[in-house]
Amino acid sequence: MAPSRKRSPKPISTEDARLFREAIGPVRRIEAATTVAAIERTPAPPALARQLQRDEHAALLESRHGEIDGDLLDGNEPLAYRREHVPPRVLSRLKRAGYAVEDELDLHRMTANAARAALRQFFAEAHRERRSCLAIIHGKGLRSEAGTPVLRPLVAEWLLHRADVLAFTSAPAALGGTGALLVLIDRQRRRPG
Repeated sequence: MAPSRKRSPKPISTEDARLFREAIGPVRRIEAATTVAAIERTPAPPALARQLQRDEHAALLESRHGEIDGDLLDGNEPLAYRREHVPPRVLSRLKRAGYAVEDELDLHRMTANAARAALRQFFAEAHRERRSCLAIIHGKGLRSEAGTPVLRPLVAEWLLHRADVLAFTSAPAALGGTGALLVLIDRQRRRPG
């Protein structure tokens, strides 16, 4: 096969040129400042390291709120958390169910959005009724499609970000075990959400 040679373009007839101009209508000349070459010379905006920003944001949240003891995705491992200013003995007492549970919320079979809305309403009601010890039943996630808890890590995360939560822990076996949380809230500090 012989290499193809570049053919010179066939000249356009006067009639074809007239028909073309008639079809496209009036035109205006593009000034040199707006040519493609001028646009290509415009410097690109600086690149954003989005993953780095997300990591730094997560680290900042963790530094503000502290860490949860326990594996969120292991439905059998107990969870425990207390704010820095809350004495350890308060968390120990909560773990033993040493505070009377004044109300409970069952989130079984709820979607994440429904559970979050129910939790907000539950906390608003708890503040109105001046309750301080609550039980939240999220389940262990044994029947979830992936076989891992869905609501358990979400509820723990939501509680971490509430300024009115002093401490929370997995309930004793008689009160739901690792499928429920006992939560101690500050009745003086009300936070919507």
